[in-house]
Amino acid sequence: MHEPMTYHATLSYLYGLQKFGIKFRLANISYLLATLNHPQKNLPCIHIAGTNGKGSTSAFIASMLSYAGYRVGHYTSPHLINFTERIKINTCEISKKDVVRLTTLLRKKEKAIESITFFEFVTAMALCYFAEQKVDVAVIEVGMGGRLDATNVVSPLVSIITNIAREHEFYLGNSLTKIAKEKAGIIKKKSVVITGATQPRVLSLFIKRCYALHVPLYQLGKDFLLTKTSLNVYQYHGLRHSLQGIKIGLVGDHQTKNASLALAAIEILNEKGYYIDDSKALQGLRYVSWPGRLETVHHLPCVLLDGAHNPAAMESLRQALLQHFVFKKLILVLGIMADKNIKGMMNIIVPIADKVILCTPHLDRAASTHLLSQLLDDYNVSYHQVEEVRDAIRYALSIAHPQDVICVTGSLFTVGEARSMFLQPKRFSPMNRSSSSSLYAG
Repeated sequence: MHEPMTYHATLSYLYGLQKFGIKFRLANISYLLATLNHPQKNLPCIHIAGTNGKGSTSAFIASMLSYAGYRVGHYTSPHLINFTERIKINTCEISKKDVVRLTTLLRKKEKAIESITFFEFVTAMALCYFAEQKVDVAVIEVGMGGRLDATNVVSPLVSIITNIAREHEFYLGNSLTKIAKEKAGIIKKKSVVITGATQPRVLSLFIKRCYALHVPLYQLGKDFLLTKTSLNVYQYHGLRHSLQGIKIGLVGDHQTKNASLALAAIEILNEKGYYIDDSKALQGLRYVSWPGRLETVHHLPCVLLDGAHNPAAMESLRQALLQHFVFKKLILVLGIMADKNIKGMMNIIVPIADKVILCTPHLDRAASTHLLSQLLDDYNVSYHQVEEVRDAIRYALSIAHPQDVICVTGSLFTVGEARSMFLQPKRFSPMNRSSSSSLYAG
């Protein structure tokens, strides 16, 4: 028997599971869920994989469904500040009491959870919570890959693969085809597949899998898309429906693709018996919230937070900065994980910066400022090394003019520390991030 745990002790236990690392398998979580009578089996859900954009796409879908009056579960990773951000119903995060209760429940299944990973455990927690709370639909974001990701125990109404680019090559493979094969693992019978991928060889792989499973596949740009009708106003040309007067609550032209994928998913849900009025869909798109993605947390100077952590995401950030922001100088606060394509990211974002401030988030995987500075020597840009994220931001603020933009980027963990500093200044401490790694993103 385990003694009743406090919330702090519960988090310590959960983060302690990170010692088991990342394991691609379904046997552990499947067995654990079986001991709980398969809570995922009758859970209507939308399953979202992809290299970039899956978080924004899931946020759009959850927002539209919530505005339409549905009880929507939303599971994402990693969190930025608080663990409870990972598991939500509508806009309400899971309570600390429920985190403790469900952790205690799952820990009783000792034989099932021997060497279970952090992500497997938390995914089981989310699925149990959504099932017992009887959500109308759960929006589930893949952690990494898809085929052997812990979330791939669900049977989705709609499967979405946002896009494909090189990422996590140690785990997913060193080619687009290998990576796409892992993502395509979420495609299942009786589902409908939507994708924003554009590479011919990737699409060919998806088409073959969908054909083999007798599953319909809809492609962004071919079967549905958003077009601009006026400044920041769009029209949706859908599968069988169109929608005008769309305003998107997230900044960046790349968000039109994510919104398109979300609207296509809503169309499919309408056909499956979920009714989402056009006016509610418009509200959901306009008033969506997805923190840490081109999020403004300070004015004069403008401080932006964006969790871009691979070259494709960094290109979207670069385009957004050049097209949607006016600034005298751009100051980058850059903290990146050592296992990322640092050089590829720097090649995209550093050339538009006037000053780069290097920092190291509190995470074992984080690249040192020394390593980053060695790579930065190849660029004709002024840079400064500051170890702590919060100190780097304070330094940036001290040298910035009101017309400048300070952009904190390179990792969701860097963004998490920055966001905590601005939005929960009294609670900010180095421990906040050192104990909140997802091991999947960043």
